[in-house]
Amino acid sequence: MNPVHFFTLSVAGVACVTDLRTRRIPNVLTFGAALGGLSFQFATGGVGALSTAALGWLLGAAVFLLPFALGGLGGGDVKLLAALGAWLGPADALWLVLYTGIAGGVMAIVVSVCYGYLGTAVRNIRLLLCHWQVAGLEAVPEITLDNSRGPKLAYAFPILIGLVTTVWLR
Repeated sequence: MNPVHFFTLSVAGVACVTDLRTRRIPNVLTFGAALGGLSFQFATGGVGALSTAALGWLLGAAVFLLPFALGGLGGGDVKLLAALGAWLGPADALWLVLYTGIAGGVMAIVVSVCYGYLGTAVRNIRLLLCHWQVAGLEAVPEITLDNSRGPKLAYAFPILIGLVTTVWLR
């Protein structure tokens, strides 16, 4: 197995277990993984590989930054995706984002159905879209992660599924 894939799958696996148990992803894991990815790419490919790793990190962080800013995603999820992007580079980070989004959507629907929350989730999405149409793109405090009464998703799990899919289809 490719060392990049081995390391990223290991980091995502640890993040997933931690997120499922505590609903948090430790900074030591995300920042350590990001630093490890940048260092590994520099050591194995020089400045060009380092810049590619930095672009992967930036892309991973940028894609999840808006959902985080709007209160729909935790900071650990943003940092995890950025760290994985540092290892994978921007092209694979884009695939990771795509597959993670699909896995996260499926997980959200399944969890909502299991908890009898699907109707409320659909109403919240409608409220969010209407609010954004009237007031612009801003958080709706009643339905952010901190204030919502709905089930909380450990988003490291869809990130892991997205990573497995990216590595598998690569």
